[in-house]
Amino acid sequence: MKKLGIIGGSGLYDIEGFDFVQEVPVQTKYGEPSDSYRVFEYKGVSFYFLNRHGRKHSIPPHKVNYKANIAGFKELGINHIISITATGGINSSYKPGDIIIPDDGIDMTSGRKGTYFDGGLIHHIDITEPFCPIMRGVLENAAASADEDVFTSGTYICTNGPRLETGAEIKAFDRWGADLVGMTLFPECVLARESELCYVNMSLITNYAAGTTDSKLTTDEVVAEMSKSMERLKNIISMIPVYYTENRVCECKNALKGTKISKND
Repeated sequence: MKKLGIIGGSGLYDIEGFDFVQEVPVQTKYGEPSDSYRVFEYKGVSFYFLNRHGRKHSIPPHKVNYKANIAGFKELGINHIISITATGGINSSYKPGDIIIPDDGIDMTSGRKGTYFDGGLIHHIDITEPFCPIMRGVLENAAASADEDVFTSGTYICTNGPRLETGAEIKAFDRWGADLVGMTLFPECVLARESELCYVNMSLITNYAAGTTDSKLTTDEVVAEMSKSMERLKNIISMIPVYYTENRVCECKNALKGTKISKND
């Protein structure tokens, strides 16, 4: 059976309707992942689901052990990961409930453990395209087959959190070309690339970004919008087995080729 990893963010803690098979705890050399990996089966695919913030959402974005989370997927033999995130809409074309498949990102985080190569063996990986193009195509085809409208491009800017952004920050991000804002894309996508895994993001716009409306931002609206849109996300995920293959024709599997700069063996 084919394997596929899913990382769930704020408001997405389960995959309802899929057959639950088992729960797999993993201990990595980078520590414990955010939660056990719960395995669900559907149409010939084993979905390995991980709660990014823990099952009770007890881990804030700047404290997530991203290194352990990605390493855990790799130890389980999973080469493809779909990341699902709740985000704020900067682009005026977006409204709450819209689903975005980003094609680029900006990292504004600080203090996070963002690389596996922080001493001794050093690689400088290419992150020109943060997301696997093949997996982006899988999501786009799945959304079309599910008859769900999605935006198939967008730049995700990742802030440190846990606070929300100021209005002036959002204005600056808008001028930089950012379309949506969240707190968990980095270093997750970088660590997946360093691990030579295929990684893609699907973001739900749960609120308008700070300063773009007169309304006060609350986490209640984030969770409420995610809950309201769960059926749409599930519709897309349910069509993934039609297009998903474990054959790797992209360059993600060769991400470390030609990137080593240290002299260590």
